[in-house]
Amino acid sequence: MKLKKITLTELPVLRQISIETFTDTFGAQNTPENLAAYLAAAYDPAKLQQELTDPLSQFYLAYVDQQLAGYLKINYATAQTEAMGDAALEVERIYVRPAFKRQGLGRQMIARAITLAQQLGKTKLWLGVWEHNLPAQQFYAKLGFIRSGQHSFVMGDDPQTDLIMTKEL
Repeated sequence: MKLKKITLTELPVLRQISIETFTDTFGAQNTPENLAAYLAAAYDPAKLQQELTDPLSQFYLAYVDQQLAGYLKINYATAQTEAMGDAALEVERIYVRPAFKRQGLGRQMIARAITLAQQLGKTKLWLGVWEHNLPAQQFYAKLGFIRSGQHSFVMGDDPQTDLIMTKEL
């Protein structure tokens, strides 16, 4: 796997893979209306452009044999979606396309996030995972993340709960 930092010129690619992977991961568990509302808001081109130009956030596209396989988004300092302090780095998004799942890409992206966190002098990595996404919770637990809290995540008009999982570095 090769990770490539995303630039503004790749915004259409980021938007497409974001919609594809989010729909693949959560589409069956949510109403079409709530999914459509979320996708329209979260992956609006102007919103993605703002996120891409935030110096406290970084996006990476993951490639396997030159094929787009997934992506990673990290945040730190005030870009974090929760106030977790200056010692923390957030993995806000980590998605893999269906054809590339179970090939170790998620593990490699978390390893990259850990490296980036250490380079920035961070001592904690954290992320939110939907309370009903047991496979993801188990995956993160195997990597040393522990449940440390929860926060709300709104899918259209459906308030949901994400578990906050942290890993000390």
